[in-house]
Amino acid sequence: MRDWEELRSACEACTACDLHKTRTNCVFGSGSPTARVMFIGEAPGEKEDLSGKPFVGAAGRMLDSFFDAVGISREDIYISNILKCRPPYNRDPLPIEQDMCIKYLYEQIRLISPKIIVCLGRIAAQKLITPNFKITVDHGKWFRKDPYLITAVYHPALLLRDPRKKEDMLTDLKAIKDLLDKT
Repeated sequence: MRDWEELRSACEACTACDLHKTRTNCVFGSGSPTARVMFIGEAPGEKEDLSGKPFVGAAGRMLDSFFDAVGISREDIYISNILKCRPPYNRDPLPIEQDMCIKYLYEQIRLISPKIIVCLGRIAAQKLITPNFKITVDHGKWFRKDPYLITAVYHPALLLRDPRKKEDMLTDLKAIKDLLDKT
């Protein structure tokens, strides 16, 4: 069992898949190591690769606007991705890349021990909830994956392309905030 710094160092030194060859930074994650809720996306984008921090580009700003709207502070959550390195051209992570990298996420979850896990988008939901997860049908639904409650919301990058889904996102995040307030 690794502690937080050992895990971060191992992740930053990882060469398990070819993505390490093109990364600028390993995007480990950020936020509170004692968070009651973890938000998990699929992989870093260009801005994240350059900064080494998750969700700092346009999609991250979109996500922050929703956090502000419902009263969730980035300081109170932990946010990460399945992959810690950016896939070229922001393509979807390959299954083999996900399989190589997810061990770091599982250790982050173990160390943080959140009450709630929120998947940001279809890919994270298919990896962490069920392979046949349909984001347009199943977003906002709750699943028990002991000892966690887990749900999925639209990925904020999708909201940039399809603003019609913003109301669903707001509804889902309000429900997450309500559950946080009750726990």
